Amino acid sequence: MTVQTEGRVLRLPIDENALAEVARLDGCYVIKTDTPAAKASSQQIHNRYKDLAQVEHAFRTMKTGFLETRPHYVRKEKRTRGHVFVVMLAYKIVRYLSEGWKALDCTVEEGIKELNSICATDVLLGDVNYQSVPRPRPMGNDLLQAIQVTLPDAIPSRGVQVDTRKKLTPRK
Repeated sequence: MTVQTEGRVLRLPIDENALAEVARLDGCYVIKTDTPAAKASSQQIHNRYKDLAQVEHAFRTMKTGFLETRPHYVRKEKRTRGHVFVVMLAYKIVRYLSEGWKALDCTVEEGIKELNSICATDVLLGDVNYQSVPRPRPMGNDLLQAIQVTLPDAIPSRGVQVDTRKKLTPRK
């Protein structure tokens, strides 16, 4: 492009052919790789590049909000690896639930919150001790059916009491 001057006026002529050529490539991009053409087609390379968006989404999900990988300070490599493994496993479960509940228009957080209302009740009949599992509400039932989970009617009880840290301290 050349700039033309006419006194105090600058003119920038537009080359319509060059503009049309540039417009033809709008939205196009180049992916450069060192993978030989014999190993992967350009479509495969394009698809793997697009998969990076899913990887980035996975790391964002693991680091913030629902799964929150950090801050978790460990000093030994095995413990760090263990923590990251558990978080990645949790992410895999979140992905499975997300896919299963997509048709129900329900996020994983909302689904977990709904299913959190299901809790077993201890039942003692003579020397038989078991936990009765109540029927979930309609939405909870839909969530469980969508991921093909069937709840048992009862769970054998071993009489073991599990406490959270909040409950554990006052009981000591």
